Amino acid sequence: QLQASGGGLVQAGGSLRLSCAASGRTSVLTWFCQAPGKEREWVGSFRWSGSLIYDAEFVKGRFTIAGDSAKNTVFLQMNALKPEDTAVYYCAAATATFYGISALSDQGRYPYWGQGTQVTVSS
Repeated sequence: QLQASGGGLVQAGGSLRLSCAASGRTSVLTWFCQAPGKEREWVGSFRWSGSLIYDAEFVKGRFTIAGDSAKNTVFLQMNALKPEDTAVYYCAAATATFYGISALSDQGRYPYWGQGTQVTVSS
């Protein structure tokens, strides 16, 4: 079970930190976002083994993913937010092991999903 939180309304240039707490063991925890009228897209992934982080080009330099193994929680720190970042952000988890951005960004590989948290960035 995944519990996502931390969304809200923020002005452009502001910051938010999203959290995704897992109730069980996972191998990888990934963030996706879905903007209004668009398909859900991959934001980035955190692999517990080795604390490896993978992120999409459009968030590089602005968003940071980190994990806290003691809390079984992964965070998405979002800085320099833009109105186009407005979306529902979902966390998803898998217990299987797979590698590469192509696999990590494949939504079908994730059997566990959080409820989504709304992020709204005003201009």
